[in-house]
Amino acid sequence: MLVLLPPSEGKASSGRGAPLKPESLSLPGLAEARAAVLDELVELCAADEEKAREVLGLSEGLRGEIAKNVELRTAGARPAGEIYTGVLYDALGLATLDAAARRRAGRSLLVFSGLWGAVRVTDRIPSYRCSMGVKLPGLGALGAHWRGAMASVLPEAAEDGLVLDLRSSAYASAWKPKGEVAARTATVRVLHAPTRKVVSHFNKATKGRIVRSLLEAGAAPRSTAELVEALRDLRYVVEESGKPGALDVLVDEIH
Repeated sequence: MLVLLPPSEGKASSGRGAPLKPESLSLPGLAEARAAVLDELVELCAADEEKAREVLGLSEGLRGEIAKNVELRTAGARPAGEIYTGVLYDALGLATLDAAARRRAGRSLLVFSGLWGAVRVTDRIPSYRCSMGVKLPGLGALGAHWRGAMASVLPEAAEDGLVLDLRSSAYASAWKPKGEVAARTATVRVLHAPTRKVVSHFNKATKGRIVRSLLEAGAAPRSTAELVEALRDLRYVVEESGKPGALDVLVDEIH
């Protein structure tokens, strides 16, 4: 099973580890596309802070993120699973998984990124600020920039198992499964059971808990039907929405 996750806007500090080694990142087929984004992002942030703030869509209070991007090549790097924070990652709790579940996470979780394209949670990266919705002056919209490279790399990463796509729409734009990969791709929507309305904050938390539950259980569903069975065994209330591969997980409490 391959689980596709969005990143988080907020990120932990880079720390004092060794700097980024681009050649060490997973999915080496994305290397050229990564280098293009990294080069332009560093140059933009080093040359014109005000323009960089505008391009990146940063408020005045986040101006310090620009300096962070300038130092991407020399800043300390940490596993991506430690860099990404926020509601989904808090609920996922990678650091508190047992050893076997952490190994499964390293094999099966793929985090999408405006800067890196996609990385595994074990890949060592520095903290950065660059969402998939950004349009860099030279490269244009990052979602479009990544599509070509992703189209050749991601089907291979998916192998022949289930793809559980938990990305937000901005990150889903970088790669849309096609053909037989699409046929074995599942998506999850979180609904408030009493009202059948989509929830926002709890959507992220629930998705994080779902991934944690699957990792802890060692579940390896190979189809949407097997995923439904696995989630029900884990006491989630799941309904098929009527669209191929689309599932609704119902929650009673929103917190």
